Amino acid sequence: MTDDLLEENVTPIPDGYTQMNWHSGFGRQIGPLYERDGDKTTYTRAFRVAEYHTNGMGNCHGGMLMAFADVAFGHCVTVALHRYWVTVRLLTDFMSAARLGDWVEGSGEIVGDEGGFISVKGRIWAGERTLMTGTGVFKVLGERPNP
Repeated sequence: MTDDLLEENVTPIPDGYTQMNWHSGFGRQIGPLYERDGDKTTYTRAFRVAEYHTNGMGNCHGGMLMAFADVAFGHCVTVALHRYWVTVRLLTDFMSAARLGDWVEGSGEIVGDEGGFISVKGRIWAGERTLMTGTGVFKVLGERPNP
């Protein structure tokens, strides 16, 4: 049955967020993902923890949070430099669990640039709870086409 896809069963998305246009590949498997732009250098990415994101304890699986951290932290390279990027290293610390139904948000900021290797620090949270903190190194690739 498709009862879980009916509009009355869909939890509303907070104001200011739009669904990311990522309908194929890996993003299709872990999404839907959402984003909200701030000023020229700030943004927030988000997702709602669904049943398919959970582990045996009913919390969001750590692998999902790691994948989301990669997408959320690395996006600051796109925002600041308008470049494609690949992840070189991602180090995270789990601070709290995300529960089924939680609205999970994340963002990152550039803290260094050494020869096209961009160092980033980031944070993932749900409400007032910090779920994860971390750092990453992302290799800058070619320029993104204008939208």
